[in-house]
Amino acid sequence: MIFYPILRNLIVTKSKFLRLSSTVILPDIDTNYYCNSENSLEIDNNIKLRKGVGDVNRVMNMYKKYKATPISDSSYQIVRENLYKELSFLPNKTHPSVLENVEPQVVREINQKRDFQSHRPLEFSDITRRLNLVRTDKLGHTCGHKSYYFLGELAELEEALIKYTVGKLLQEKFQLVSVPDILPSQVLESCGMTINSDRTQIYSLDPVHHGPDLYLSGTAEMSLAGLLMNTTHTEEALPLKLAAVSRCFRAETSNLIEERGIYRVHQFTKVEMFAVTTPNQSESMLEYLRTTQEELFSPLGFNMRILDMPPHELGAPAYRKYDIEAWMPGRNNYGEISSCSNCTDYQSRRLHIKYVHNDETCYVHTLNGTACAVPRMLIALLETHQDPKGKIYTPEVLQPYMNGKKYIAKNNTVPELKLMKIKR
Repeated sequence: MIFYPILRNLIVTKSKFLRLSSTVILPDIDTNYYCNSENSLEIDNNIKLRKGVGDVNRVMNMYKKYKATPISDSSYQIVRENLYKELSFLPNKTHPSVLENVEPQVVREINQKRDFQSHRPLEFSDITRRLNLVRTDKLGHTCGHKSYYFLGELAELEEALIKYTVGKLLQEKFQLVSVPDILPSQVLESCGMTINSDRTQIYSLDPVHHGPDLYLSGTAEMSLAGLLMNTTHTEEALPLKLAAVSRCFRAETSNLIEERGIYRVHQFTKVEMFAVTTPNQSESMLEYLRTTQEELFSPLGFNMRILDMPPHELGAPAYRKYDIEAWMPGRNNYGEISSCSNCTDYQSRRLHIKYVHNDETCYVHTLNGTACAVPRMLIALLETHQDPKGKIYTPEVLQPYMNGKKYIAKNNTVPELKLMKIKR
């Protein structure tokens, strides 16, 4: 079973793990740091840099009330829960090397931009329309707005990308896990997601028909973190490297012209990397995840740049984050295809994922990285490798997963969509 190699070095017994998992446990935020008045200015500045929603002054006042409330008092539990709820709004610390950055810093650039001297590069939507490879219009009767069908050899290319990526990760000794796409709120919020708000990206299931507190996962990172919830690991078992292929559901919309077509959709397939480390290992693990991404993407032939992201682009959980943007010649613009983040102990304190160091129980660090987000990868591939005669060159590393096909041609197996007016 896949769970044995992942959890074989757990110290928590199975019965204890199940008992803990069935109980909602408060996050164990570091009150020694966040409730220390000497750190309030530093925390407040970090909130402003991160564009966070936390209020450190409110935290300090609630902490005073919490310390002044006897455990025997009937209001103690409510005061404690309110304090930790307020603490959970605070963002993670920020890596010192990016504190002063206002804009993303280019770390390096990989592959040259293709020189289209013979013809003007077409955009993904134009290419796929000519080759009858995608359906994105009039899908309301099936999957609705911001969805798609990949047809013919483009669907094969999607599978090729996934198989290529998974194969590389297995070579890197990642352990593959098949994950659920429906999760409870505690896992999502512990990973740093906002639910049940006007700005949420999370789809919620109808509580009347499906039961309360069920949501669609936005990334396999959440499921992998949830798998390890309430577990304690031996130090020798770390770092732990997991990978998963999943559907990602996001209720986000955009009117930006740069994010048209399949660039931002409500569901897509993604291969995710997730790592669990000791605190001393996490910074080097982030560099390893970034290097793994570079090694995965470089042979695909498109130009890309690696960005060290400034504080306001980190989100609440990340301590440091790299983005990778691919040049999309048909759009004449860069588009984000991947990122990797070091979340330090932000998620592990909320999910209670620990390890034993010198007979002391400590919190692990968690990291995540996108190994392949299919739609945007396809945009970069098709726009970069388009041929003026109408074909798409298949990168050599993907050809073994495409039955040796060197080119993608027009799809004639599925009829083209023709809209007809119906007279009443």
